[in-house]
Amino acid sequence: MAVLVSDTSVIIDLERAGLLDEMFLLPFEFAVPDLLYARELEGELGDRLIALGLRVEELTAAELRRATGVNRQHQKLSVPDTFAFALAESRTWALLTGDGILRELAVAEQIAMHGVLWIFDQMADGAHVQFDRLHGGLTQLSAHPRCRLPANEVKHRLTRFAG
Repeated sequence: MAVLVSDTSVIIDLERAGLLDEMFLLPFEFAVPDLLYARELEGELGDRLIALGLRVEELTAAELRRATGVNRQHQKLSVPDTFAFALAESRTWALLTGDGILRELAVAEQIAMHGVLWIFDQMADGAHVQFDRLHGGLTQLSAHPRCRLPANEVKHRLTRFAG
């Protein structure tokens, strides 16, 4: 089963969309680095994610060195994001992120990478969620003031999920 290493933004987006539980119905395993979990997810949300099946992975010494190097080269990336990058790169897992800088780095380093809209597509294609729920969730997410999804991509999917 493919493993996707997520940053916090995708998890938060799916929570805002009311589709976090449904993400774990997909035929993937989801993982986060231990530092990201400790800094950004631990508590009620983290406990819920663990119960749903989230894996919390500890970086090896080599992965930690890589994360530190990436952080020095890309100071706009958060330390948890560099941990997610190093974990995905080292273990050849796909990266699940909404962060623009992290996405650019993944492309530059030829690491498989997806975003939250890809997760919506996977839910729709696998018939894991009814289209009306996807439409409602994406509508809710796109209306959030911190939503940074491309409007044309959101519109395309809303049309698809409408009927």
